[in-house]
Amino acid sequence: MNWLWQIFDPATISAFFTQFQAEMQQPAFWVALGKIMWINILLSGDNALVIAMACRGLPPRQRFWGMILGAGVAVLLRIIFTGIVVTLMGLPFLKLVGGLALLVIAAKLLVPEHEGEGDVDAAAHLWAAVQIVAIADIVMSLDNVIAVAAAANGSIPLLVIGLAISVPLIVAGAALIMALLTRLPALVWAGAGLLGWVAGEVMATDPAIQPAMHAFFNGPVGVGLDGVLSSLGLGLRFGNGGHGGEVLLGLIGIAVVLVAGSIWRRRKLEGAEHSATA
Repeated sequence: MNWLWQIFDPATISAFFTQFQAEMQQPAFWVALGKIMWINILLSGDNALVIAMACRGLPPRQRFWGMILGAGVAVLLRIIFTGIVVTLMGLPFLKLVGGLALLVIAAKLLVPEHEGEGDVDAAAHLWAAVQIVAIADIVMSLDNVIAVAAAANGSIPLLVIGLAISVPLIVAGAALIMALLTRLPALVWAGAGLLGWVAGEVMATDPAIQPAMHAFFNGPVGVGLDGVLSSLGLGLRFGNGGHGGEVLLGLIGIAVVLVAGSIWRRRKLEGAEHSATA
């Protein structure tokens, strides 16, 4: 944890601002900053979706704090992961476990919660929503950190600015998505399916899974699937390092979330009806 203490060292802060003043004079700085902003726009959508879906059941006065706390958790996790992500991403089965956790989270978002009364229940629901956001961001912020760090190319000022930019993007995106979910409840299912897709892709890129998956699809199965896709005029490929395996696992993730979420939701509703009639 020495790297964390060094962040708050006065010498480090002074060096940061000196480097920032020097780099901002270079056109490459602004080009890289534009890349980071675009990456955040693309990748913060998943985090905003989790926040919006986790906070949609909160009372109106609790939703704002749910979004603020959720976004704060997301940014805090990104800062922490910046120091450890390089080591963690090399560990096998990390993304696999994270993807499985994300499948459970996505399915759980389809399950209705009992509405409580009073401030105590509202506070409990608020922290439950923040916990959901925290667990999801543990999985989903890894890709964000890697992408932003790559675009920053070792520049600490660019990395910090990129992380700071993510705050308004996540909050604004969550507010917009939650407004749509309130008016169109069917979008909750679409959002859960999207999270299932992300979970499948995360598992497909695990260092322990991806080589074995590519080796499998480089065989007869991949050749056969590529032949079928070619006959249909589709450019997706499974063999020779193609991304067909990632797409397939993403589709499986969608199916798992929707099926498991439907069963989970039906049982929860049946249990609520049984409790009401008892």
